[in-house]
Amino acid sequence: MPAPVNTLKLRLSQGEVLHGIWLGLADPYAAEIAATAGFDWLLIDGEHAPNDIRSLSAQLAVIEGKGSVPVIRLPDDDPAKIKQALDIGAQTVLIPMIEDASQALRASRAMRYPPEGFRGVGSALARASRFAAVTDYLPTANAQVCLILQVESVAGLAALDDILAVAGVDGVFIGPADLAADMGHLGNPGHPLVRDAVLDAMRRIRKAGKAAGVLSTDPAFVADCKAAGANFVGVGIDVTLFAGALRALAKSYAP
Repeated sequence: MPAPVNTLKLRLSQGEVLHGIWLGLADPYAAEIAATAGFDWLLIDGEHAPNDIRSLSAQLAVIEGKGSVPVIRLPDDDPAKIKQALDIGAQTVLIPMIEDASQALRASRAMRYPPEGFRGVGSALARASRFAAVTDYLPTANAQVCLILQVESVAGLAALDDILAVAGVDGVFIGPADLAADMGHLGNPGHPLVRDAVLDAMRRIRKAGKAAGVLSTDPAFVADCKAAGANFVGVGIDVTLFAGALRALAKSYAP
């Protein structure tokens, strides 16, 4: 039995436009609710949300089989964290703050077993192999992992073409918030210069044959990004959706 087919990787490689949301509530019950909503993918945030490896694993477990494909965003490009994310069953990983091709190559190799990479072998202990029930996991796992790198700085944009040329990189996600900060527009990802930079990056990423990712809660900007080629499209964040709904309800009853 081989490793499960990574349907997100397959669909992105075919150019489909897939929509998802960020999960930052760091709770399996909330993740399971999100998995019933009908998004193509759900990103469990290990960078800014209060997650650890156990809470990431629990959320993967409840999302599985409900239609939405889980993605894990790690806090950094530490190969040990990449190894743990893969072992708990993630097949698609988003890694933030990538600024050059050498970082991209290390991340790509950390995702894969030798000879393509240096991922440590411990699948018999892992959810990834269904605890050794997936008998052909080791020889088939490399083909089913999906690596999306997050570029969110001026330096990263300058190195974008080099990053896109690295083998094993399936997509590049542009982070408008951090990019805006690095461009001198902290808190204003909608600044025209930032928007232009993001849209230009979308076009370059898709021209290179990779998936182009972005997150925005502005429908007009989402539409512009999709027109420029974005196909891994984040359209919301569970924390802000929950907080906004609660505040709106409270306000409706305020004197």
